[in-house]
Amino acid sequence: MKVISVNHLSKSYSVYKKEPGILGTFKSLVSRKYETVEAVKDISFNIEEGELIGFIGPNGAGKTTTLKCLSGLLYPTSGQVKVLGYTPFERKAKFLNTISLVMGQKNQLWWDLPAMDSFLLNKEMYQIPDTQFNEVIEELSKLLEVKEFLLTPVKKLSLGQRMKMELIAALIHNPKVLFLDEPTIGLDVVMQKNLRDFIREYNRKYKATIILTSHYMGDVEELCKRVIVINHGKILFDGLLSNLVKKFASYKRVSIVLEDAINPRILEGVGEIEKYFFPELVLQIKKEEANKILSKIMKEVPIADIRIEDPDVEDIIRDVFTSEKTKI
Repeated sequence: MKVISVNHLSKSYSVYKKEPGILGTFKSLVSRKYETVEAVKDISFNIEEGELIGFIGPNGAGKTTTLKCLSGLLYPTSGQVKVLGYTPFERKAKFLNTISLVMGQKNQLWWDLPAMDSFLLNKEMYQIPDTQFNEVIEELSKLLEVKEFLLTPVKKLSLGQRMKMELIAALIHNPKVLFLDEPTIGLDVVMQKNLRDFIREYNRKYKATIILTSHYMGDVEELCKRVIVINHGKILFDGLLSNLVKKFASYKRVSIVLEDAINPRILEGVGEIEKYFFPELVLQIKKEEANKILSKIMKEVPIADIRIEDPDVEDIIRDVFTSEKTKI
């Protein structure tokens, strides 16, 4: 079942440009210059029920703008968007009751009040029955291990605790579609893992359709089979993460434990030395010539142990962003 359908979506902004200084201020009173910025440029994709999609790109790529169009916060310049059969920008009550948007850099909780007060407000807005509300709060607070902090003022919570409370506030009404924009930003590695585990479990248990944006590739690698890569408002890749690695990993990383020290010059023309500190040697070799190069290395280098692997996904994504290609 197709839950999200995006066809030729574009979103442009008119941005005011002011010259610096007092003179620029006076000039702006008479004549203002505007520049059109295309945040999203003619993108299309479909997402099925229960999919957990990684939506990745550098700052300013168009990720958050796309999520805001999908959640109805922004009106598209052109194109068509459908979420669960609804047109998001119409902001119909039935539509709003089925989605939720969590932004890691934005707060929806009342700062001076306990999180429970914000949850009760959401309960009334979404008209959630008492029994359902109590069950959801009990379940989510246990899963996220924050039950003891429900009555603590939000400003007294740690960043990780606040992020968990933000998730609970967003999930009180059991949304079928969840937009997560940088949910783990600023969290330590332990807290990041806890939130990933929770997102995975929520997706599995409720068959929720989730779009996740993150600058932490660990989030994407652990949670998402499929990724959509966007840069400069255009989609560069849409498919399985494993296929992205195969297509863009132009080299292999060879990690060697040496039996004896060597002169690095013997490896000139074989590959690029990434690291050499006896007994550890790390090389980058061309993927298409891997078998031939490895055979040569094993003949000329005293090897105690060897490991061959693809480069880190983060490195591959960086290559995609800097590539001249605009469409795969």
